[in-house]
Amino acid sequence: MAPFMCLTGRVKVPLAPTGSNGKEDGMSTTHVSDASFEADVLKSSEPVLVDFWAEWCGPCKAIAPVLEEIAQEMGGKLKIVKVDIDRNAQTPKKYGIRGVPTLMLFKDGQVAATKVGAEPKRKLLEWVNSNI
Repeated sequence: MAPFMCLTGRVKVPLAPTGSNGKEDGMSTTHVSDASFEADVLKSSEPVLVDFWAEWCGPCKAIAPVLEEIAQEMGGKLKIVKVDIDRNAQTPKKYGIRGVPTLMLFKDGQVAATKVGAEPKRKLLEWVNSNI
């Protein structure tokens, strides 16, 4: 059995081009690595929603534009970052990530809430707003 599982199947979808700032071109979400996780997430002054995802995960790709919309709508109230579990093994292991997509909301360097699986935008917004 693979160390991670996609909750509804395997789909290969290409990544959007990534700029020099770790953001996909034209996107508000930021890609972080094991090396930058502490600075970008744990030491952030604002709440951070971490999207643990993989290229081969169809539901991960399905919620990516939804998370982008939420990032733009929430403005300075919430930062959204993405951790590719295949390129960054330490952070998912540390937080017990077993399936993708897994969303973790961090406040003051601590996990405030966790959600596993893809959800519609309305449900994700309700979840975020009830936990920040």
